[in-house]
Amino acid sequence: MPMRTIKLSDGKVIPALGWGNGSGGIMRNSDKAVDCGVTALKAGILHIDTAQYYETEAETAEAIVKSGISRDKVWITDKAREILAMKLTTVSQTEPGVIREAVLESLAKLDTRPDLLLIHNPFVGDAANQGKIAEFWRILEDMVFDGTLHNVSLGFSNFRPQDVKEVLKVARINPVVNQLEFHPYVLAQLEPLLEYQKKNGITTEAYGPLTPLLRHPTGGPVKPVLERIARAHGCDPASVLYLWTVQKGVVAVTTSTNPDNIKKIADVNSLPDLTADEIKQIDDAGKQVHFRYYKEHMTKDYPAPDLPEDTKQ
Repeated sequence: MPMRTIKLSDGKVIPALGWGNGSGGIMRNSDKAVDCGVTALKAGILHIDTAQYYETEAETAEAIVKSGISRDKVWITDKAREILAMKLTTVSQTEPGVIREAVLESLAKLDTRPDLLLIHNPFVGDAANQGKIAEFWRILEDMVFDGTLHNVSLGFSNFRPQDVKEVLKVARINPVVNQLEFHPYVLAQLEPLLEYQKKNGITTEAYGPLTPLLRHPTGGPVKPVLERIARAHGCDPASVLYLWTVQKGVVAVTTSTNPDNIKKIADVNSLPDLTADEIKQIDDAGKQVHFRYYKEHMTKDYPAPDLPEDTKQ
């Protein structure tokens, strides 16, 4: 089966479609994360996105083993949680030993090193510890240099422009990814950040790429555009959104526990590209609205554009 890929600035090639096992906590410490992971891998989605916070790292490892697919053919994205459980009630979480211990726990659960390790969000601890994201980054870099994270690419998630700049001021290893809520309805807000990231070799990864179809109350102005394009291509609107995402150079990380839907995600690899005009139609419709579903991220000190959440009155 063909596989869409994106080349990162460090030379690695990441599968452009990823399956995530952090779906609302329903897969946490459960067989569902294993079973669905096996389904995704066997369908041809050779990229699993996990996190310390999801508590599905061990299940990621088990899914790879049960799939029968060689570890070196599977891309693993993991995310280091900014709050390391109860330990941080008394210990600063930017203390190197605490972070190192947490990463070592993840490596043990995964039974391997991830291909990509992200800082899950920029708010490092409580107010007293904020502003220390650069320290967190340097500690992860040290773990690359000492071999603990040998050949692991580094990046972050939910980083605003000011957070990206804070890391770039001190970075010895260039971050390769920023994983964000990404879909047409946040495009107006994100475009300056996307351009800044592009200049600095930082690829965007999308979570929630189907938000216009699954989470927006009406679907907004993008929905009829997606439906029209889907009819022309003989696929469904969700597949059109995935194509739009990866053709913009963005890695699409999505999740599903439905085997049929997982298969549809994998099938995007073999669909023909959208035309430049079709991509523009989706862009233009998306920028009429600003709608963010995951409001705990990318909202503090990062103003939203002056746009309605819907065009319907």
